[in-house]
Amino acid sequence: MTVCSTRQGAVRGRISPEGVTSFLGIPYAAPPFGAQRFFEPAPPEPWTGVRDAMAYGPTPPHARYAPPFDALIPENAIPGEDCLNLNIWTPAPEPGAGLPVMVWLHGGSFTNGSGSASAYDAGAFARDGVVSVTLNYRLGTDGFLRLPGRPDNRGLLDQIAALRWLRDNIASFGGDADRVTVFGESAGAMSIGALLTTEAARGLFHRAILQSGACHHFLRPSSAVLITARLAEKLGIEPTPEAFEAVPLPELLPVQAELRAEVNADPDPTRWGEAALNMMPFEPIRPSLTLPGPHCDVDLLIGNNREEYRLFLVPTRRLHALSESRLRAMTAAYGLDPAQALPVYRASRPAATPGELLDAVATDWFYRIPAIRLAESVPGSYLYEFSWRSPQFDGTLGACHALELPFVFDRLRDPSYAPMLGAHPPQALADAMHGAWISFAKTGSPGWKPYNRTTRTTMAFTATPTPAPVTDPRAEERLLWEGVR
Repeated sequence: MTVCSTRQGAVRGRISPEGVTSFLGIPYAAPPFGAQRFFEPAPPEPWTGVRDAMAYGPTPPHARYAPPFDALIPENAIPGEDCLNLNIWTPAPEPGAGLPVMVWLHGGSFTNGSGSASAYDAGAFARDGVVSVTLNYRLGTDGFLRLPGRPDNRGLLDQIAALRWLRDNIASFGGDADRVTVFGESAGAMSIGALLTTEAARGLFHRAILQSGACHHFLRPSSAVLITARLAEKLGIEPTPEAFEAVPLPELLPVQAELRAEVNADPDPTRWGEAALNMMPFEPIRPSLTLPGPHCDVDLLIGNNREEYRLFLVPTRRLHALSESRLRAMTAAYGLDPAQALPVYRASRPAATPGELLDAVATDWFYRIPAIRLAESVPGSYLYEFSWRSPQFDGTLGACHALELPFVFDRLRDPSYAPMLGAHPPQALADAMHGAWISFAKTGSPGWKPYNRTTRTTMAFTATPTPAPVTDPRAEERLLWEGVR
């Protein structure tokens, strides 16, 4: 066992057989309940003596994923109010080691997930010389619902508070506060997209990896008001913080989940604003799309999976049930002219069903084009695409959303990933992808040339052939979105 100091008190961690020391469940902010609920995170209370940090702490309240996603996407729930906590893995738990730091922001549509799922055990990063951190932040109503008289984006404020805690304490665990890389997937990457242009986050991280999310997913204030009003209506309360505080969590959380299902069932922009297409009623609230631009002082690695949207089409059995008319309607809703765009997508997929074409169009709208726009905004950024296809669901799951996670974390044998990975995922691909993330955190380069508007170099992470950079993949489809997304 090893003891490290923090400004709140000393913590005791556990050393693994591989020589990695973990410190779990360290509070970076006070419990966000009682008088602190719906406000900015407050500093954690100090303690005396040495605090054991050998077990994960409580997770923020959230409802379970709805079927069938509950069987596919790993997460856990640990009860307790002291849920704003973080976990640290380090190969050198001593001041002065000066190691780079990687901080993980989990996904989950801003309503699910935590930093303590076994899927996010970051020991492999520490094994390879990086101090690694995972954390919790407030979700759903508590983290992102717009409430009068309360700060917006409380979940983002939690993330900023955690980064400040790390700035002040990570040296004790062997980390260098001036070499911090944040990385995240889905909602975690979208959080990073917001943090890149948030003044309060400036200087707290120096590199960022955005997996399947960038800057395009947010709610305008007017849309956030619509979400608040509808959630209050479903609960039978006034849309005030006091009224939401009075709703017991066992009653609030299922209604949150019902609200998301309602948005997805009737994606009407007049009812939901941006949430109608984003499919998420809880998101960062921002007045408009903001990209960091060429003066961004953060190195960026950005990317997506080749068939992201299949996660939402295949397990729900919509992939082969979707009609041509629905495909055309959705394509138009995303801003493209179906008569012009669909022949371009069909040209490289001549046997594709309407559902398979919707996967291609929606993957571009949700993930690929926002990644490209961010890379175009910040010269010197690196771009990737993950295209290894899962054998699950008779091979139709493809390179879907979240499939890259076990490769990034080098945890192909974690049982929680098995429903998506299937048998015998390629370890060589995990070595390549995990290695690129390590290289980027250490040096600022993942090992290929930066993206630019001429060559548009994109690393293709696939098992056959081996990963290699390609030039402007699917250029004809990319060009459809010029001036649209």
